[in-house]
Amino acid sequence: MPPLACITCGPAYEPLDKVRRITNFSTGEIGEVLTEAFLRAGFEVVCFRGEAATFPAPAGADVRPFSTNESLAEGLHSLARPPAVILHAAALCDFILEGVEGADGGDKLSSRAGTIRLTLKPAGKVLPKLRLWFPDSRIIGWKYELDGSREQALARAAAQIRDARTDACVVNGSAYGPGFGLLSPDGQLEHFPDKPALADRLVQVLSFTKL
Repeated sequence: MPPLACITCGPAYEPLDKVRRITNFSTGEIGEVLTEAFLRAGFEVVCFRGEAATFPAPAGADVRPFSTNESLAEGLHSLARPPAVILHAAALCDFILEGVEGADGGDKLSSRAGTIRLTLKPAGKVLPKLRLWFPDSRIIGWKYELDGSREQALARAAAQIRDARTDACVVNGSAYGPGFGLLSPDGQLEHFPDKPALADRLVQVLSFTKL
């Protein structure tokens, strides 16, 4: 049986009412690139892909849609066998709705109510749960940072590795700069100019050596 790689990608959403959502701009492209690379390397791939992803779904993999952070967590936890590799690149929601002030209730917030106030609270995170569920898996997290310097982005990535007990973190976004960084727990950083180069390196490292 080939080793199993589990890849998450695309945006989650959290409902504000029955028709409106909080979500992200993620397209899911990184999931297609990673899936193709791991399929070529002989892995079986389960790709959890956000329902609102706009990039075409990868071919040849077991693609499973998810909607909210909670639905992705449920899907991961119900995998039939533990993955050898988990690449958690999905853009999950940081906040969920706690309450609404100024609306008249119902399934749809009415614009006739005028100004309303939404109260958001932090959403539950999936990444810190993965080590508990899959103690022997190689787990790679993602850190997309827009604010601050490269050093600050890398410091946040290092904190993620420590707090979630992952094997490495991919860092990108305007705070990091062009391309992608792969940060290991001992602070070593590798840089890649684009998604295919990153995917090829992840396949190489996760197939043969420990990070």
